Amino acid sequence: MELVEAEENRQKTTIPLIASENFAYDEVMQAVGSVLMNKYAEGYAGRRYYQGNKFIDEIETKTIELGKKLFGIPHINVQPYSGSIANASVLFALCAPGDRIAGMKLSAGGHLTHGHPNVTFSGKFFKSVQWDVDTDGKIDYEATRKLLIEEKPKVIFVGTTAYAYKIDFEFFGKVAEEIGAYVVADIAHIAGLVATGEHPNPVPYVHLITSTTHKQLRGPRGAFVGVTQRGLDKDPELAKKIDKAVFPGLQGGPHMEKIAGIGIAFEKAMSPEYKIYCQQIIKNSMALVDTLKKNGLKVFGSENHLMVVEVGYEKGKEMAIKLEEVGIVCNYNTIPHDRAKPFNPSGIRLGVNAVTSMGLVESDMEKIGLKIVKIICQ
Repeated sequence: MELVEAEENRQKTTIPLIASENFAYDEVMQAVGSVLMNKYAEGYAGRRYYQGNKFIDEIETKTIELGKKLFGIPHINVQPYSGSIANASVLFALCAPGDRIAGMKLSAGGHLTHGHPNVTFSGKFFKSVQWDVDTDGKIDYEATRKLLIEEKPKVIFVGTTAYAYKIDFEFFGKVAEEIGAYVVADIAHIAGLVATGEHPNPVPYVHLITSTTHKQLRGPRGAFVGVTQRGLDKDPELAKKIDKAVFPGLQGGPHMEKIAGIGIAFEKAMSPEYKIYCQQIIKNSMALVDTLKKNGLKVFGSENHLMVVEVGYEKGKEMAIKLEEVGIVCNYNTIPHDRAKPFNPSGIRLGVNAVTSMGLVESDMEKIGLKIVKIICQ
């Protein structure tokens, strides 16, 4: 427990700017640390392989109903242990080894699970097509359309991990319709903004949505796969295929303590206070970008919660370490078309979810921005 307490103190005494991190609600943490972790519940509500699941079934059913309402979808699976498993379950359900899939390049701000070649499950077992961004760090939609039309992937992942701009989901939906592909919106980084209308909603244009639940949603470390009405119209069996891919395809018993926490996060995301929170995320992000730009730094972003800052060739890791030394915690990151290697890139990634949860506002972001400028430019 001493190490846990030390980490708690670290979190309380530093400025968290890692874009994929946030502070879970107290109620979520209570659920995750509850007696629910003692229960095995393989299967789904009403179809378990263990007895004693009366209340477990009620918890999962309520979480499902909340998720369907929050995102306006007819089906959601809340059992995936992580976002990577959620994306893997989509591929398990829809593809055979060797099928072609598409996603954004990791170096452009995409995610490993969207077909990053050679080292990932998605890149090793499937033929991967990867699109890029332009010199401003934005998706080159014309080049992307040409690539997708030529390659005709079976599944298109539309999602990011270090992309600071709004995504045109309608564009990808139209291209997918043209080539007969499934399109999956991975909204792990923007789920809260999507749910509150602060980012364009992918649901009308895609067949599936996937997301983690611990970033913007402030839930536990978990994930979900949602099937849209468009998805069911394309394939009436799609929901069943996803459920079978999650269990028994890729997982065993669900982590019920986390599913309870996800339900709490879903319910809170429908409150007026949460919408205000997401609006403040946008304000804080823009304030930080403005401060950095006004003081001479090149910044990619921001139209959401994050930005990528150019800090000098192969200086990303060095600057991330220096910033942590003064209490600002971020991660080193590639910049668009970076000539440096990923482990020693030319940029850092900043995100404001966690500091917004702490109650910080635009004036605070200006102060933090000036401190970042001082460290980078000294």
